[in-house]
Amino acid sequence: MKQVGIKAIRNVAFVGHGGSGKTSLTEALLFTTGGIDRMGKVEDGNTVSDFDADEVKRKISINASVVPVEWKEHKINVIDAPGYLDFVGDMVGALHVADAAVLVTPAQSAPEVGFDIALEYIEKRGIARAVFISKMDRENADFEARLRELRDRFGSRVVPIIVPIGAEAAFEGVVDLISMRAVRGVGAKATEADVPAALQEQVKRYREWLEESAAEGDDELTLKYLEGEPLTTDEIRRGLKEGITSGKLMPVVCGSASNLNGLTAFLDFIIGEFPSPADMPPVKGKNPQTGQEETRKPDDSEPLAAFVFKTMADPYVGKLTYFRVMSGVLRSDSHVWNASKERDERVGQIFFVRGKQQEPTPAVHAGDIGAIAKLQETGTGDTLTDRAKPIILPGIEFPAPVYSVAIRAKSKADEDRLGPALSRLAEEDPTFRYHRDPETGQTVISGMGESHLDVVIERMKRKFGTEVNVEELRIPYRETIRSKAQAQGKHKKQTGGRGQYGDCWIEIEPYPDGEFLFEDRIVGGVIPKQYIPAVEKGVRDAMRRGVLAGYPVVNVKCAVYDGSYHTVDSSDQAFQIAGSLAFQNAAAKANMVLLEPVLKVEIIVPEEFLGDVISDLNGKRGRVMGTESAGAGRQKITALVPQAEMVRYAIDLRSITRGRGRFSTEFSHYDEVPAHIAQQIIERAKKERAEAER
Repeated sequence: MKQVGIKAIRNVAFVGHGGSGKTSLTEALLFTTGGIDRMGKVEDGNTVSDFDADEVKRKISINASVVPVEWKEHKINVIDAPGYLDFVGDMVGALHVADAAVLVTPAQSAPEVGFDIALEYIEKRGIARAVFISKMDRENADFEARLRELRDRFGSRVVPIIVPIGAEAAFEGVVDLISMRAVRGVGAKATEADVPAALQEQVKRYREWLEESAAEGDDELTLKYLEGEPLTTDEIRRGLKEGITSGKLMPVVCGSASNLNGLTAFLDFIIGEFPSPADMPPVKGKNPQTGQEETRKPDDSEPLAAFVFKTMADPYVGKLTYFRVMSGVLRSDSHVWNASKERDERVGQIFFVRGKQQEPTPAVHAGDIGAIAKLQETGTGDTLTDRAKPIILPGIEFPAPVYSVAIRAKSKADEDRLGPALSRLAEEDPTFRYHRDPETGQTVISGMGESHLDVVIERMKRKFGTEVNVEELRIPYRETIRSKAQAQGKHKKQTGGRGQYGDCWIEIEPYPDGEFLFEDRIVGGVIPKQYIPAVEKGVRDAMRRGVLAGYPVVNVKCAVYDGSYHTVDSSDQAFQIAGSLAFQNAAAKANMVLLEPVLKVEIIVPEEFLGDVISDLNGKRGRVMGTESAGAGRQKITALVPQAEMVRYAIDLRSITRGRGRFSTEFSHYDEVPAHIAQQIIERAKKERAEAER
């Protein structure tokens, strides 16, 4: 892969719904440009992009893959991003370093949810975008229907630029509406001809849309267009470039990754209409020393600023760190400053990557993308910079995990490896998180969905030799009392020599204002002062262990008011045991109930799914607090739902809304569990305790 100047670089993310044809399109572009001499297939597991073992096994893209394509003295850094929702993190990372995005959607059906989610992130970034209507040679291909759907949704900003000649088996080429030439064939063997007579009327209509869109971004062109003068090809290109670079226009192109028609024109479109890094504004960041804003122009002469957008962990070769140089030059065998971590990093050999292929290079220049092996401190989102002129670039806003399961190591050896394995996996995947729940004692892993965590568990085994079992996620229930009660706790033991003696009476009552309050109401010294803390400790221990189902007891006011002691046999330990017994005895008479955590849930869904989502919430014992418009035909639902009902909600909501709904949760409060459900929880807890004691 040769070095090219910054104006000849294009950084383009291929995004869209899973199965829309992104990886096949990437493979076809490589073949068209001579980058490979044989096309792989996703179903055969031999494409350049999908080289990870999990991708080969599942026949889907899981990771973003950098695949440079060389065309007419230009270098197009294609970043083939996953389309399935569980692996959205790599798509977000890809878009963070792309100057343009291609939304791939098949000609057979309307754009699906992956298209919409990708477009949301594209809009946030404000980068150029185009829609590639794929699979034009397949049955039921309908370019006109797809174009009409896009214009119905997004209006006149949708403008066709490359349109098909024929469809399905008769798809034989495309018309480039800028040059007004028909293009047939592949790569260097592609031929140009006049627009077929049968398409003249349709092409004329499309061309009028194109000219109108090109004129809108330029006052001079607008005036010329309104006066009825035709725009020249150069004027159209100028107007389109401005509208596309700013993100105001959404060009539509088409082609086939199978018969390769349309790809030559598509490559010309990318290098002709998409912006180079040199066309982009300076990046803004923060000087970590002064806190002031800093800017960096996309130029080799500027101080180094390289942004890390992806990390891959390998147990044998270590980490592979993917970066884009925003300014300056990153050279092999050098030292750089990780401004995010405030650490010096030794840079060894730098590579250009194409899928899993690594090609050594002495340097990566401004605007280009490369990779480094074995950086010690650097992770995704970090900025590598010049220590004398540091800058921290804005990080990537990854979506928060929405689905969790508990795991347990299968063996002692697995347990020893588990921590390091989880740490390495979290390092390469910012949408994956893990923690040990101090209350339940479970190791909890969280991600974007069931498939995501399945892949994490498989990688743990394959990469780090660590096997785990998946367990049901335990809910942190609480126990409390609903009435006042009094009881004695007496511990008396005589085994020869000094015995043990502790005797106390306590009164407990509900304490809604806090977790626990202990009072000393002893008068006359019936229990010496030095033993009162031991009584309290015994009560606290009993509360921590629980009474009904082994969950902590909360919201209790406890007073010790009577008792007795022995001058020889009494001790802290004896009164601690007495305090524990007293609480257990009192709790049995205090109308104990089970409490469950309730979450505040905010759900955003398209309006057509509102009724189904609310109905599902009602079935989960949820209480809808209100709904309001979230814009763009969506509604926001706010509800209170028991945590136990939310364990698989990511899967449920995806099913109900066909992937178009999203939600967030935060803890709200504890509430009493309905009696019939509480009984099931208590019986299950007793059974588990009995099994554990066997």
